[in-house]
Amino acid sequence: MERLTNTHGGPSRHARFTRLLQAGAIASWLATALMAHAQPAPDAEAAASRQEQARLADTDTLLALTNDGAILYSQDKVKLSGYQYCSQAVALAEAGEFRQSVRAASKALHLANTTRDPNLLAMANRDLAIVYSYSGQLEKAEQFARDALKQPVRDPKLVVGPANKVLGDVAARRGDYAGAVRSYDEALAGSSDRYAPLVRASLANALIESGDTGRARQVLDAMGTPREAPLAAQLERTRANLLLAEKKPAEAKALYTALTTRQMGTDTEYYRLWAWDGVARSDLALGQKQAAADALGRAIGSVDQVRSRFRSEEFKMGLFSDLQSVFERAVGLYSDVGDAQRAFEISERSRSRALLDAVRGRAKVSEQAAATIDLATLQRSLQADERVVEFHSLPERLQVWVVGPDSIKSQSIAVKRDELTDLVDTFRNSIVRGRRTAVGNADKLGAALIGPLGLSPGQRLVIVPHGPLHYLPFQALRLDGRYLIETHPVAVSPSMSIAVQLAQRSPRVDPTLTAFGNPRIEDKYDLPGSEAEVKQLARLFPRNSVFM
Repeated sequence: MERLTNTHGGPSRHARFTRLLQAGAIASWLATALMAHAQPAPDAEAAASRQEQARLADTDTLLALTNDGAILYSQDKVKLSGYQYCSQAVALAEAGEFRQSVRAASKALHLANTTRDPNLLAMANRDLAIVYSYSGQLEKAEQFARDALKQPVRDPKLVVGPANKVLGDVAARRGDYAGAVRSYDEALAGSSDRYAPLVRASLANALIESGDTGRARQVLDAMGTPREAPLAAQLERTRANLLLAEKKPAEAKALYTALTTRQMGTDTEYYRLWAWDGVARSDLALGQKQAAADALGRAIGSVDQVRSRFRSEEFKMGLFSDLQSVFERAVGLYSDVGDAQRAFEISERSRSRALLDAVRGRAKVSEQAAATIDLATLQRSLQADERVVEFHSLPERLQVWVVGPDSIKSQSIAVKRDELTDLVDTFRNSIVRGRRTAVGNADKLGAALIGPLGLSPGQRLVIVPHGPLHYLPFQALRLDGRYLIETHPVAVSPSMSIAVQLAQRSPRVDPTLTAFGNPRIEDKYDLPGSEAEVKQLARLFPRNSVFM
């Protein structure tokens, strides 16, 4: 990055840039902790502890929601009936207002307990199951769905169908498609005529994923076209998906291509994106990688026009779309066809979109924060001895780029995302528990992740992690018997677009510090090194707020 002489005796611009990147890494780690799919490494004691905590959490959740409902109900100037609160909860959930939906359902829960109405209790639990399913809190969704099914009800179809569908949705999102099919079958047997088509669509999608295309075809052929345009469009996606699963890629491509021209009002670009993704998957099945990459390029080309909002119709139909999966396919395909620049730039765009989706409905992100840079702009900001090492974790491999001022090198590392998650967790656990295997694990990860990159000693690295790598302390990796921090200055950033924005800000920053170190939990979790580090940092800032 550009070097500037500091006439005020403070750190150079590069030093500020590095410090800003490290601060950005903390923000990245916290954000990723909310979204990443990493699971703890196997540990019998820890597993037992987690199970006990889960049981306590279930009890605490029910009690807390009931208590919250009582307080919220007492504050309502216009008090509704329990069943009106249930209707309110469902409407709010479908609008993506999850917190307000939980509040409405908790008021229904309070009234159910106050009036000792088991029917209302079942309905409130059903609604909580739905909103927690929509918001991705699968354990809570499953628990409330099962609680709903335990209650005696006046009209079972109002509870049995939706609650079992939630159980099917939870199983499908966990990848247990056989379990999803069983739950959807139970839901279908207990659904009203109005609700049954949604269950059938979800069942068809689960059957496709499970490989039972024959029964999926029977289910879809027996269905009519929904009157609501969004539901009809989602059903056409399912029909095209089935053609692809039936190994009819040419027919699937024709249907997906037709869907790229369908008008859906303000959401046209969203449906068009998934149609082009389907075209790409069809082209892949036809053995046309470049055509597939081009189709994905068209899908991603319109992603900035797609509003970041919750779409309940996808959940209703059993389609759990994830925009990041489109980015993943594009990164993989462009890498496969040798277009490292395009793959790198798409990886950057995926990080920007992930930020928008993460804060949806909770905060406004400025256009600058969501903007991405192209490769040429990044390269112009790099000095000769600086290298960007950017990772993208794909389901079947790890893609990495090393970017210099006039070069970009793409590398594929044969480690699956699940395997990488296990490796990172094992390494972190060995450090936390002070095990001797920590050094050996550092050697293995260093050899796997850094060794193939051909970095020269002394090069200053800006590392951009992805997925489980957000949890990895790169400085502690070892290569050829030395820690990475011994041979390279290392900074970490959630994306290079953010890093460059930080570097371009004024070098004058307010010299204040807010730092946290060694929180008091239990003696075994004591972090004296963290406490010492925070105290040392505090001496460098006249204005500081330190918490220990």
